[in-house]
Amino acid sequence: MDLYLLLVTVSATIFTLLCSTIFFIVYGKFRVQESKIIAYYPSSPSPPSPKLSLSSNCVHDVFPSFHGADVRKSFLSHFLKECRSKAINLFIDNEITRGEFIGLELRKAIQGSKIAIVLLSKRYASSSWCLDELVEVMKCKQELGQTVMPVFYEVDPSDVKKQAGEFGKVFKETCKGKTNEVTRKWSQALAEVATLAGYHSKNWDNEAKMIEDVATDVAKKLFNSTPSRDFDEFIGMEAHMNKIARVLRADLDEVRMIGIWGPAGIGKTTIARCLFNQLSDTFQYSVFMMNVKAMCTPPVCSDDYNKEDFKISHLGVAQERLNDKKVLVVLDNVDRLVQLEAMAKETQWFGHGSRIIITTQDRKILKAHGITDIYNVDFPSTCEAIQMFCKYAFGQKYPEDGFENLVWEVTRLSGSLPLGLRVMGSYFRGMSKQEWENALPELWMCLDGEIESILMFGYKALSNVNKDLFLHIACFFQLERIDKVVEHLSKRFSDVKQQLNVLAEKSLIYLVNGFVSMHDLLVQLGRDIVSKQSTEPGQRQFLVDRREICEVLADDAAGSRSVIGIKFYGDEINVSERAFEGMYNLQFLRFRVGRDGGGDTFHLFGGPSYLSRKLRLLDWVLFPMTCLHCIPNPEILVELIMCGSNLEKLWEGTKPLSNLKWVNLSYSKNLKDVSSLSTATNLQELNLRGCSSLVELPSSIGNAIRNVEELDFSDCSSLVGVPSSIGNATNLLRLNFSRCSSLKELPASIGNLHQLDSLILKECCKMEVLPVNINLKSLRKLDLTDCSLIKSFPEISTNIEYMYLTGTEIKQVPSSIRFVHEQHRNTRDFSLDQENLSSSLSCTQRMQRAFVTPTASKFIITARRRRL
Repeated sequence: MDLYLLLVTVSATIFTLLCSTIFFIVYGKFRVQESKIIAYYPSSPSPPSPKLSLSSNCVHDVFPSFHGADVRKSFLSHFLKECRSKAINLFIDNEITRGEFIGLELRKAIQGSKIAIVLLSKRYASSSWCLDELVEVMKCKQELGQTVMPVFYEVDPSDVKKQAGEFGKVFKETCKGKTNEVTRKWSQALAEVATLAGYHSKNWDNEAKMIEDVATDVAKKLFNSTPSRDFDEFIGMEAHMNKIARVLRADLDEVRMIGIWGPAGIGKTTIARCLFNQLSDTFQYSVFMMNVKAMCTPPVCSDDYNKEDFKISHLGVAQERLNDKKVLVVLDNVDRLVQLEAMAKETQWFGHGSRIIITTQDRKILKAHGITDIYNVDFPSTCEAIQMFCKYAFGQKYPEDGFENLVWEVTRLSGSLPLGLRVMGSYFRGMSKQEWENALPELWMCLDGEIESILMFGYKALSNVNKDLFLHIACFFQLERIDKVVEHLSKRFSDVKQQLNVLAEKSLIYLVNGFVSMHDLLVQLGRDIVSKQSTEPGQRQFLVDRREICEVLADDAAGSRSVIGIKFYGDEINVSERAFEGMYNLQFLRFRVGRDGGGDTFHLFGGPSYLSRKLRLLDWVLFPMTCLHCIPNPEILVELIMCGSNLEKLWEGTKPLSNLKWVNLSYSKNLKDVSSLSTATNLQELNLRGCSSLVELPSSIGNAIRNVEELDFSDCSSLVGVPSSIGNATNLLRLNFSRCSSLKELPASIGNLHQLDSLILKECCKMEVLPVNINLKSLRKLDLTDCSLIKSFPEISTNIEYMYLTGTEIKQVPSSIRFVHEQHRNTRDFSLDQENLSSSLSCTQRMQRAFVTPTASKFIITARRRRL
């Protein structure tokens, strides 16, 4: 891959994420450091926060208690979406069967959450399940110090406190037949939660703003639960802060780039995070970019990090937006100069007083970028090492009685690297003194101070099943979504979720923000273990080394039954026609070759060769063939990623695809036929963005995508029709037809999409009208930007809050809004800031008081709601 392509790749992925994150802050909502956009893919994870006395093994950020019928399709669905955008991990009980009493699993979920949000709605008290949840939540508040945040959703706090009014009637009905002890606990819990500081829906003009504020406050509380200036829990951190202050020079008004340099596992990320927490309040805007190294892998055509309303025109966009802003930027785990060139090339890109902090293992990168202010992270002292080890072994900085000599011996054998101390401390946690003594002989066999040997010791302590899972993650599923890992490995492991938790408890993986993450050293350990399975690469479980993969795939006879996964990222590869014939057990294949590479890959399946019948994941960016006839058994597929492929269709004929859940065919510009997906009855995500040759969707496709929440057809410039079956996708939240320049109409069946929140028709220049006589009750956002043929305001919803109309011929506010205002005068409030629609608005129309506000390039009509 040449430098130009590499720059484009970085620009389209890493830099997009950085800038979109910063601009999201700039254009209004909250400071990044107050949210969990700071992501946690820890290189050197921070110890648990002392401000929460909950279990250090908290699994969830937030536990929501709610009555589903009242809020699941309204407040809760939008709240979940807002939390996802802030990387807040909520417990969702969809898989738990509700009965008369809450079970052990739900109690664990409540106890394992840092914050509990209680959505008190009109019929909350109609559910004994909800009331039992509330009792448990208030118990955790009292005994564990759990934070409880009540949301009074269209109910009065006083009615909740006294169990009065309509809320009280519902409560009394639920209490019938219950013992006095049960009803007393329920009543007491309601009275207590009603006295807590919370949110009342009547205090907000519109629900969207309320949801945003609640989610932002949750993010703040989660962020503030980690101490910013009290470094008692961070062994040696105060000394690090004092030393790095001499390099940082916060007193100077100049822009400074600072490097934090040291070997993997020594704590660079933890130091940077503590520094960020300490300083962020003194900057206008701040962002912590975790694990920049890992962000390099998405291909040029990937849009995993794209935001609909944000575009990067060139690498200097940060200079345009931030050159007058005082910002704090942390770029964690940088391993290539081009990453710095893309994200922070010049100090002039940032305003006076800005600080750009880079953590890296490679000092040459810092020097090549002209960074001379470098903090070299030293190994901890013997005293600090003992304290670190004890934190993970005993939950305190000193040994328990009788363990002093054992701690000293194990710490010395574990070396001084913080990662090794954490792994070994986690291994010995909960063991008796005798068990410690029994483990010492094997530990003595590890070479003193060699981190690989120490980490191997932790690996050897696993069961065979968990060893196998560890290798799967290290070689293939690092930084993958938890739900995808669970689905892909469900056939091989009986209880993937539980086994992931075991690895997390052993500090061998991290389950954070819905992703599985593993430290680089542990990834390397896993790959080294696999490489020792055989001297012949083709006889190993996984192939991940580029050179070895090239050798195996170039040799007709090299494949074997042993290989279950291949992960290739490279510039060029030659693959023989029969390379995969012997790989009968191949289940996972990621194949990403540079746009100009590939060698003879076009002739890969020129003969009778096929991929394995057991293939569950196929990720082949820039796939060179026009059809997937190389997959003999697509019924097994769970995930299909073919970005930028040459595909014209998927398969010949119809195949049952009931296992297929995730499909990304974006920017496959020759794709004309997706009728094969009509049988994908469990599809959850479908991305056809940029499939510019796609003329129509199959008539039955809507019958297969009932569970889909988002459909992206943007940039399908040849798409002329949408089948009426799309109305069967009743769980759809977001529908995007941006720049479908041939699309003339949508079917009336979209009126069945009662959960649809956002309909994007930007630059659909042939669209003249939208369906009539429908009411999309949940629709809040309608974007008609540059739909130049649309002349009348579409009356498709009475709840629209955001309307984008620039470039249309619309002259008049819709009568539906006027009707709603007249009929529901006591529940809505409309205000008029500017009359930009037409000078001929009637007096009646002006009384509607539609809110119109200009933005940089468009007008947005917003119906602001206020409950009285």
